[in-house]
Amino acid sequence: MSEEIEFKLPTEEIELPSKGYLYPEESGLKSGKIEMKYMTAKEEDILTNPNYIEKGVVLDKLMQSLIVSDINYSDLLTCDKDAIMIAARILGYGKDYTFNYGGEEHTIDLTTLKDKEFNEEIFKKGINEFSFTLPQTKNEITFKLLTHRDEKEIESELKGLKKIRKDDNPDLSTRLKYIITSVNGNREKATIRKFVDTALLAMDSRALRKEVQRISPGTDLTFFPDDESNGINIPIGISFFWPDFGDNS
Repeated sequence: MSEEIEFKLPTEEIELPSKGYLYPEESGLKSGKIEMKYMTAKEEDILTNPNYIEKGVVLDKLMQSLIVSDINYSDLLTCDKDAIMIAARILGYGKDYTFNYGGEEHTIDLTTLKDKEFNEEIFKKGINEFSFTLPQTKNEITFKLLTHRDEKEIESELKGLKKIRKDDNPDLSTRLKYIITSVNGNREKATIRKFVDTALLAMDSRALRKEVQRISPGTDLTFFPDDESNGINIPIGISFFWPDFGDNS
């Protein structure tokens, strides 16, 4: 009987932009760190799996395979998922990412990307909820930062809505229905949905989205081309995880 051979894979500890502040005490994510392994041929099979690609789940399958820590992947905040995706790219194909912008090829060292400034005073440990007064109507609302679970539920709802009303584009209002957790103290989902559909002014909607963006932790993906003073977001194209594919413009 042959002896079972155990192979040790190198791992890295990844710091989450949220620092774990918004996860409950019982969550494996509350430490603000997760352990990830380097990519192997198994993960390359995931990246080229046509079924995963068609269903739009290929990157989630990849990251789930790379995460070693005992966590509930559905609980991950979207801002933390972005950081994990960048870490997965570094652990798979290295730190140098080459992309095309403005007709020119640029290479950036992904390890030089910094997290947004984290202000602990904004957050309450273990609570993913924030208060905001809408500037025009003065309605008092609370809102949360979305998780992977929320994103999947939004995606599923949008698919259903578009089957019924093919010409409609309810993406923005649907997301707001998940982001907002109460209106003037009322937490009923039906009330929140009615408020978004009938009483949320466009100016207030814009102000809320800006506030969500302002407080959200995350990785700063700003890139400054040589001849431009204004930064742009690093274009994440197909060659981010398929570096041999070619031009990702």
